[in-house]
Amino acid sequence: MINVLVVDDDFYVARINAHYVSEIPGFRVAGIAHSAAPALAAVERGGIDLILLDQHLPNESGLSVARRLRGLDLDVDIVMVTADRRPASVRAARRAGVLHYLVKPFTCESLREKLESYATMRAVLDDTTEMNQEAVDRSLGSLSAPDTGWVLPKGFSERTADLVSRVVEEHGAGRQLAAQEVSELTRISRSTAQRYLKFLADSGRLRLTLKYGTSGRPEHLYSPA
Repeated sequence: MINVLVVDDDFYVARINAHYVSEIPGFRVAGIAHSAAPALAAVERGGIDLILLDQHLPNESGLSVARRLRGLDLDVDIVMVTADRRPASVRAARRAGVLHYLVKPFTCESLREKLESYATMRAVLDDTTEMNQEAVDRSLGSLSAPDTGWVLPKGFSERTADLVSRVVEEHGAGRQLAAQEVSELTRISRSTAQRYLKFLADSGRLRLTLKYGTSGRPEHLYSPA
């Protein structure tokens, strides 16, 4: 079992992220922290394998926390979760030893892909036998999701993908569309609209925003990228 510490200054977002983690087999939420000091204290107490670390924390940035953890030489890995898309920030995170950089907003499935690739890496590195080049390449390669470009998943139609993308681009200028509205505009089922919207957002063709309300589950809204 991989023990995860969720660190986010937003109490509600932290609960959502913790729920996402709890839904992934092989992972357990070992704690939640909302600022740097409690996060560092939790890691120093031991029992933490992985940190989901927000960049924007009170009094100290997540990047600073990552650097401090590296200075303490603690055996813990870091996945940065942040809305900061600047290349300089990504480079700084890599230099600080961050394994993954997950851009907000993200879906449960996006987090699942990152954590599953992390679990694959750990499984290879936890093997007690000496690693050959193939094993090294496999462990390092698992850290990056393959770039699928515009290869459609099995069962997807290029015409439908273009239709959904075009509708969002035409009707989503200056606002965001939910799957139900896209369904009505394209005259396809809501479930089909959801599948295509998710694919287009994961491919970078559309922008996904999570709107948190009182229901406990965020609403997925889409706009042109």
